[in-house]
Amino acid sequence: MSLVSGIRIGIQLPEVERVVRWPEYREMVRVTEECGFDSMWLGDHLLYRGDGRPERGPWEAWTMLAALAAETERIEFGPLVACAGFHPPAVLAKMAATVDEISGGRFVLGLGAGWNRPEFDAFGIPFDRRAARFEEALAVIGPLIAGDRVTHHGTFHHVEDAVLSPAPSRPVPLMIGSVGDRVLRAALPSATWWNTWFDWFGNSAEGFATLNGRISRLCADVGRDQTTLKRSACLLVVTDPSAGERPRPVDYSAATVADVRARVREMHHAGADEVILVSDPIDSRSIRVLAEALS
Repeated sequence: MSLVSGIRIGIQLPEVERVVRWPEYREMVRVTEECGFDSMWLGDHLLYRGDGRPERGPWEAWTMLAALAAETERIEFGPLVACAGFHPPAVLAKMAATVDEISGGRFVLGLGAGWNRPEFDAFGIPFDRRAARFEEALAVIGPLIAGDRVTHHGTFHHVEDAVLSPAPSRPVPLMIGSVGDRVLRAALPSATWWNTWFDWFGNSAEGFATLNGRISRLCADVGRDQTTLKRSACLLVVTDPSAGERPRPVDYSAATVADVRARVREMHHAGADEVILVSDPIDSRSIRVLAEALS
């Protein structure tokens, strides 16, 4: 049962807020599951630089996701979101099916087109025509994680009778993390979930409702029954005002321990099926504090 009735609540795990070693990650994921959260999420990035802050980078996401699968038993999890451009699409589908197998069917494939040019340049990954590349990647990934064979000869990707063997034990659910029109139109016909980051809707229920309405209209445009699409939203929460792991927003308010339960309920009333808490700071203590505030 969720911490707040009627809505799933997740935790965003650390990325580059500070250097986090594996023993601390392991402790956090165990605490997240023990506290009753429904999901946990890990960013998929390679490097941050050139944004006015010190150069920094996270651990490789897919290796970490496999470890998270083995360390937990109940909680759902996934990348928030995996960059479709970092791997050949058929290989990415194979990775997703493998992590889902390790977890016993608890994996959600969050997927996006990527946005952080410095990491693309640093690792030699093409950054141009990202929407077009995403469309082609999804045309390969989607059928493969559903258990189908794929032959595709496009501008960017070529696969010949690709198949996942061993076969996935189930169709791996897809979460699209984007507000871009072209990416959404490509993904909404088949995605199980849509996710939005807190910056994209001002961290408020009103902002989410407006954005969510646009998603419903796009569903109608692409022939998707909008009632079958699950909606997920990230919510920034300052759990300890002295932490300062994340820049403080100036155009909107972060949630606090005192109002996080009310803010989650407001998001639910605005149409969210899941709220993923992005805590400042993000550590085991904060996870326990948030669980107590929500219970």
